[in-house]
Amino acid sequence: MIGMMLIDPFWWLMVPGLLLGIYAQIRLSSAYGRYIRQPAESGLSGAEAARMLLDSAGLQDVPVAMVPGELTDHYDPVKRALFLSEANFRGRSIAALGVAAHEAGHALQHKAAYAPLQIRMMLVPATNFASKAAFLILGVGFMLTAIGFLSVGLFAKILPLAIGAYAVVTLFQLVTLPVEYDASRRAREHLVRARVISGREVGAVQDVLNAAALTYVAALVTAVLELLRLIMIARSLDDR
Repeated sequence: MIGMMLIDPFWWLMVPGLLLGIYAQIRLSSAYGRYIRQPAESGLSGAEAARMLLDSAGLQDVPVAMVPGELTDHYDPVKRALFLSEANFRGRSIAALGVAAHEAGHALQHKAAYAPLQIRMMLVPATNFASKAAFLILGVGFMLTAIGFLSVGLFAKILPLAIGAYAVVTLFQLVTLPVEYDASRRAREHLVRARVISGREVGAVQDVLNAAALTYVAALVTAVLELLRLIMIARSLDDR
């Protein structure tokens, strides 16, 4: 542990992102847990609301399917399909409508060739590779250096590879943020326009969407601080 701290004196940069991530998850669980129990006035299920929004946008060919798990909802741009967790697929709550509409918002982005979504789609393969590479280089590198099996000088030479890989991850998180906020904006507007939610329910839907968006803010902050931490470690090793 002492050896690890000598190599990484900037470990404390991980703390703000960790705390923000915990707060974001608590807020999401609180908002979702509250409004999943509040029935929507329209009586529609999440699947029905998503289907209505997709059809109104001319996306009748985009299926809405159910997937296992909690908050596993997502839009798959490769399959051009929308997937909702059981609670949101079958549920007729405000939270279910908000989450379903948010995922439908991604389908609307895809149809409109929304630039940030296009960029994120292109970054997915590189990001998957980069995240695994960064984890391998840092995890194994730190451990071997801490126990003395790998010299600090050699670790300093391979660290830029991890920095480059993590820069890709950070870029992905940066692009993801506007994609998610825009999907929430589209969701809110379409829900109101289609009268799926009433004016009294807009604030509740917005609470759920804002809480979900905060998790992406936390992910970006964590990625930026991690990238900064790696750069500072590299500079400190160069000065030795």
